[in-house]
Amino acid sequence: MGNCCSDVGGGMAAVSGATSSAATGNQNDAVDMYLRSHGIHGLFSQIELSFSATSLRDRDVFSKSDPMVVVYIKERDGAINEVFRTEVVLNSLTPTWIAKYTITYHFEVVQNLLFKVFDVDTQYHNVEVKMLKLEEQQSLGEAYCTLSELVTKPNRSLTLDLIRREESVSSTHSQHCGKLTVHAEECFSSKSTADIILRCIDLESKDLFSKSDPFLVISKLVESGTSIPVCKTEVLKNDHNPTWKPVFLNIQQVGSKDSPLVIECFNFNSNGKHDLID
Repeated sequence: MGNCCSDVGGGMAAVSGATSSAATGNQNDAVDMYLRSHGIHGLFSQIELSFSATSLRDRDVFSKSDPMVVVYIKERDGAINEVFRTEVVLNSLTPTWIAKYTITYHFEVVQNLLFKVFDVDTQYHNVEVKMLKLEEQQSLGEAYCTLSELVTKPNRSLTLDLIRREESVSSTHSQHCGKLTVHAEECFSSKSTADIILRCIDLESKDLFSKSDPFLVISKLVESGTSIPVCKTEVLKNDHNPTWKPVFLNIQQVGSKDSPLVIECFNFNSNGKHDLID
């Protein structure tokens, strides 16, 4: 793979200037007061949801689907409100999304979640995800769960079958549309951050007539032993000695200062089959 290095700009520093447990307690008290002032009472915690999928349906003719997850909350009055969208992963039937959704988990309240996966049409790839019109995208399936189902799992992961709305209404034997895995982690109250510059030296060339087009994926390891991506760099074309733009990480993303991180270097391929440079 060559040699990978990093420079930490400014190191791990508390933006607020307070790193003691007392300061963290004060921050939590402030959060509690804010939520109570907005009508949120009882026991609660902040939960971060991450998403991955397998065996998605291929809806594109000349390439694989370009999936995106949209999250909805079903309110007590039955209304369904959209609350979050992931990024679009190009040419993948087994995507792992980087974007995470943060939700307040109330121990005494049933919180119904609906997840819909869409294949984003190629003509909209340069459009911001929040501006995409969902009725112009193809449905890859949807799944439903309560937040309590998810957070009470031993590993806080739930794998759901994706079904099509038409199929679920018309037939008890819905066609298999793949699976969506949702993983939950409790958020940490910390403002510690790091700016990291990553570079590699003498990367192996994975392309036949040119140098590799490398990018990095940084993942955190969770208790179950699985890795969850937290960020990725830009792709640098034809470069075997790349230096990427600074990566900004905070404790909420990685878990804690002592949490192990996995850094993988890939060679970008437009067909979505990115080669691991090892």
